[in-house]
Amino acid sequence: MPESLNDIILIATIIVVVIVASFWLAIVMWAYRDMRSRSRDPLAQMLVAILVFLLNVPGLFIYILLRPRETLTEVYERSLEEEALLQEIEERPSCPGCGQRVQEDWQACPHCYHRLKKACVECEYLLELPWNICPRCTTSQVNYTSDGTIATSSRHVQPSEPAPIDAPWVASQ
Repeated sequence: MPESLNDIILIATIIVVVIVASFWLAIVMWAYRDMRSRSRDPLAQMLVAILVFLLNVPGLFIYILLRPRETLTEVYERSLEEEALLQEIEERPSCPGCGQRVQEDWQACPHCYHRLKKACVECEYLLELPWNICPRCTTSQVNYTSDGTIATSSRHVQPSEPAPIDAPWVASQ
């Protein structure tokens, strides 16, 4: 019986050693892979694996305390989101009068009636307000009044009354 007890203890010891060794290697592999997802530096990846290999669970705790917060994927996704937000902000102009977002092809702000652009007197191309010549047709944009003086353009436009609806189907209702 004592021999069988020794055999049982030996088998149990071997099983426990295999489980502990597997757990130890699993911790080392997890730490290495985790560091690989958080850093591109191969030296840092190897140092983490060696640290966890030598110190086991205490090395794992040290790594968890010192590891970078974000993975490379999270950093990349955050930078994409920030770039998309900045691009959206930069692409859409705002009205200098009220700060509301306006379209690129609007001549006036619909909120505060601030003049945003002017149309070319020749080709109707939208021009920036300070431009005195159309870049498309090279027509001078200086307007003269009937008495020969230069007309000044106001920075605001007056809202016009809507045109009356004279469609036959509206009148019949």
